[in-house]
Amino acid sequence: MMNAQPTRRLVQLALVAALGLGALSQARPALAQAARDPQAEQFVQTKAQRVIAVLADRNQSIAQKKATFHQAIDELADVPRITNFVLGKYARTITPEQRQRFASAFRVYAENVYQNRIDDYHGETLKVTGSTVRKPGDVIVNTVISGGQVGQPVAVSWRVLGGGASWKVVDVQFKGVWLAITQQQDFVSTIDNAGGNVNVLISQLQRDAQRPVVARQ
Repeated sequence: MMNAQPTRRLVQLALVAALGLGALSQARPALAQAARDPQAEQFVQTKAQRVIAVLADRNQSIAQKKATFHQAIDELADVPRITNFVLGKYARTITPEQRQRFASAFRVYAENVYQNRIDDYHGETLKVTGSTVRKPGDVIVNTVISGGQVGQPVAVSWRVLGGGASWKVVDVQFKGVWLAITQQQDFVSTIDNAGGNVNVLISQLQRDAQRPVVARQ
């Protein structure tokens, strides 16, 4: 029986590829309300499931799937907020030129990772099980991902910001871990170890993005 590792990769990819990571504090305050938000739930059900469906689609060419995946992630997450969060403290000191190179390298790297793992997805489905309104426009949507190569159903929570017809995912929780925060910690650690040189992280992402893609359909 397969374990839940493919699901963890799935939610990581959703963040790694676009990471709608707004200026969120690392502390997660207690939930203020218990009300549900049907609009936020519908957003996650539709957009997150579409990302999963793209990953599992065997009818598109690699080029078509890459373009579709790119668009699906843009609809799910707020791409322009990437560097303001995952770069942590370095987002305040990075130059505009570095920011542009980082965003480009990060996106290419993430999509290359997705292509290398394309064979991990075989029809997983997502089902919303409820939501909690932290405050108006800030909602935690709870889901379960099952089927495909997921041995047992896995609970995944999505934090979304917005309202009405305009929502974006800003973080994903898997097994008690908020993945956006984990990504930030990894990146900041890399830059710290390089003496604060952001270019080291950019170069690392660029090298990783150039690794051969092994797509198995």
